[in-house]
Amino acid sequence: MTAPITPDTPFTPVTELIRLHAQQRPDALALCDETQRLNFAALDAALDRVAASLQRDGLNPHDTIAVCARNSVQYALVFLGALRAGVTVAPIAPSVTDDSFRSMLADANAKRLFIDDSALELAHGTPLHDECVGLNDCTEGIRFNAWLAPEGSRPETVGIEPDWPFNIIYSSGTTGVPKGIVQSHTMRWSHVKRGLHYGYYPGMRVLLATPLYSNTTLIMFFPPLAFGGCVHLMGKFDARRYLEIAQAEQISHTILVPVQYQRLMDFPAFGEFDLSSFKLKFCTSAPFSPELKAQVLERWPGGLIELYGMTEGGGSFVLVAHEFPHKLHTVGRPVEGHDVRIINEDGQELGHGETGEVVGHSTGMMTGYHNQPEKTREAEWFDAQGKRFIRTGDIGRFDEDGFLTLLDRRKDMIISGGFNIYPSDLEAQLRTHPGVAEVAVVGMPSRAWGETPVAYVVPRPETTAQPHELMAWYNEKAGKTQRLAALTFVDELPRSAIGKVLKRELREQHPLHVD
Repeated sequence: MTAPITPDTPFTPVTELIRLHAQQRPDALALCDETQRLNFAALDAALDRVAASLQRDGLNPHDTIAVCARNSVQYALVFLGALRAGVTVAPIAPSVTDDSFRSMLADANAKRLFIDDSALELAHGTPLHDECVGLNDCTEGIRFNAWLAPEGSRPETVGIEPDWPFNIIYSSGTTGVPKGIVQSHTMRWSHVKRGLHYGYYPGMRVLLATPLYSNTTLIMFFPPLAFGGCVHLMGKFDARRYLEIAQAEQISHTILVPVQYQRLMDFPAFGEFDLSSFKLKFCTSAPFSPELKAQVLERWPGGLIELYGMTEGGGSFVLVAHEFPHKLHTVGRPVEGHDVRIINEDGQELGHGETGEVVGHSTGMMTGYHNQPEKTREAEWFDAQGKRFIRTGDIGRFDEDGFLTLLDRRKDMIISGGFNIYPSDLEAQLRTHPGVAEVAVVGMPSRAWGETPVAYVVPRPETTAQPHELMAWYNEKAGKTQRLAALTFVDELPRSAIGKVLKRELREQHPLHVD
């Protein structure tokens, strides 16, 4: 294979492509963090050592390991080395609760646990604690370098099949029972092939400041390596440090979540950094306001692409914002080959332009929720011909040009007096007030209306408006059914590690009483 990937390239495991680059371009930079830099030859050799170590420990293809740590080169080596051995990886967030952590380990049937200091308390009391492997000089467990097989070790060759499980991504962990989303090698391969549409190339430089346990990060981690690019990992996002790395490393590609884009746009020294090396920036995982997209397009060189989809897969959308600046209120059009429909509450397919739940079918779909067949069935919808779709839980509609406008999460929709209220509409109006930095609208129980909308606002430091004044300003502009019953100021909105507002936590932390 002379070119890294072409439209005709058959399924090839990512780690085989890394080996190819190690043979053809051994000295090319492949993987970096703040302390280590590996070329493709060193990366390939390290993956062999990790795979050999897992095989030495008795792990077989289809077995699972769990990794709970911050981003680092060692974390990436464990993930990729496990894949080379045919082992499935369950990346877990260090921010989960003790109960959720134990539940995830048991659900994944993890045979080996890799941690760093951020997960020490979680690891205590688990069956895998005594034999866990500590990354980055972790103070507990077997040190990574001591666990690793000797230099020059080679694993037994494993023939990876496309339908084998690649990873298990857990959908939650802060509250509720986490669901393990099983993604296959086929699904990840579809992400790699998508890089052809974005012009990925050997030598591209990628900066990742979101965690490796998030699908957001993984869709931008594996494809560049497969194409022969270099990935630079940040352990923790910091606006200044991000910009310093981007300038020094001549970064060409990145993926960020909207809250990170907002912090970069708000950073006073943003304009002092040379970002002219950027070719493409991606965004996903949370609502990306049209105003923020416009700012990024105006102030940051290179194109901007918004990706909309689910970790579960199904229908994905792409908005090439620099080509369609008049469509910034949408999430774009379906990816080529993705079949997307709109259905109503009864599961009946709706016509073009009608509002309902978005469902999608593609080659990039989860196998199912791990050990939860009932949850898997709840996430599926079948058309009249029996074709399988994944339900997104999002409410939206197509415009006349085939672009999708999202209105809200189905579970977040407020039904007040029989009327459907979409919080995103109210939030968009509130954000136009100069005193509003961030806002979230949720439904609260109401004796009179069943539910009624209330707003939580993070005010800008310079604002003099009081909550009651802001609510009065908004209600004067709103239709009768969209008026707020209460509005309060909060210091911050609770968010997940990838920037999603946790509305259930917001209700619990700041209960507002109406009626």
